[in-house]
Amino acid sequence: MIKLSAFGDFILSLPALQAIRSAHPRAEITLLTTAPYLGLAEASGLFDRIWTDRRPSVWRICAWAGLRARLRTAGFERVYDLQRNDRTALYFRLIGRPKPEWVGIVQGASHRYGAMNETRHIAERERDQLAVADVAVPERADLAFLDGDLTSFDLPARFALLVPGCAPKRPEKRWPAERYGALAAVLAERGLRPVLLGTAAEAAALDRVAALCPPALDLRARTSIGQIAALARRAELAVGNDTGPMHVIAAVGCPTLSLFSGASQPVKIAPRGPSTAWLQRPELEALELADVLEALQQVGPGLDHRADL
Repeated sequence: MIKLSAFGDFILSLPALQAIRSAHPRAEITLLTTAPYLGLAEASGLFDRIWTDRRPSVWRICAWAGLRARLRTAGFERVYDLQRNDRTALYFRLIGRPKPEWVGIVQGASHRYGAMNETRHIAERERDQLAVADVAVPERADLAFLDGDLTSFDLPARFALLVPGCAPKRPEKRWPAERYGALAAVLAERGLRPVLLGTAAEAAALDRVAALCPPALDLRARTSIGQIAALARRAELAVGNDTGPMHVIAAVGCPTLSLFSGASQPVKIAPRGPSTAWLQRPELEALELADVLEALQQVGPGLDHRADL
């Protein structure tokens, strides 16, 4: 299987990855991915081997030669290309002849899914792609493998997760920290203690939210992926930007509201789960607190009663 990036996409692809494993229970399966996702891939228990794609630059001839040799000598019988981009099309050419069965969009694939320019969600596209190979993909993945110990966090009985950061180089994808602070204050007033998630690189946004809502519990840089999943299973709701942790939070069943700017395409990549919604504005500065509070009432049945929003 090929799944190179990104974190949110990897979570969205877990139903497809698990379906492939179920379809080939006795196969030896190799995953080709990139370094940031090794831990998640290992924790899933789906793969017999995991290869790291170091994405060599075009001028690194030795690296490309090594990758070519590795692909050609591995003896793969079938490849599921869930990345479906120009890079993996190049790997199709590098693998030589005779080619293994290939489930993807590249010209010449034995099981070709040809709908390349669709605007549908990635989960729906992968479901259709694998149907070409008679692999049925479930609506949701089994995420029992994602869990963590929460005893050190001193959590309240009722809390909400807020994820005010995102990739440092994408500030346009952030709802203003002041609005998150105002949202946190409303939640705290109505019985839900805000729990802040993020990394040290998102300190400025987290500091601002914490300053505007002193009761908030700041867990920055203290949570593993498994602990985020465990928190999400206990939280009553979550609000966050277009960032990877929101996919974990939504996928394990937490009522989730994701906020998107015009820099993203939520119809194609929004978090999926049993109770999710999203709001989008061309610029997130235009998204008002009242809009978010109204949307939260629609995320899950009875949510407005529990949170008194």
